[in-house]
Amino acid sequence: MKKILTVMVLLGVFVSLSFSVAMAAEEAKGLDPAVKQMVALAAGFGIAIAAFGGALGQGKGLAAALEGIARNPGAQGKIMTPMIIGMALIESLVIYSLVVSLLLFFKL
Repeated sequence: MKKILTVMVLLGVFVSLSFSVAMAAEEAKGLDPAVKQMVALAAGFGIAIAAFGGALGQGKGLAAALEGIARNPGAQGKIMTPMIIGMALIESLVIYSLVVSLLLFFKL
């Protein structure tokens, strides 16, 4: 667990540093190709991390819901609706990350 936390913190630092490069590039008129590459890399890492986190969250949520339904089939109606709402909210965060990545990518 400690390794996963360390990797996530390092990825967060890398993405935040890349994002600051992208925001600094907004002020410059003539953009260096290296800056464009860093922005593209930051956008790619951002959507990759969001997709990974969203898929992991959806998988765990679905597994827990199916386990609850398997233990008590009568509670299917009470479990299914919050599960679908939770899945939609998780997916909306991934889509939001996609929009931010596309905005960064096409801004340059």
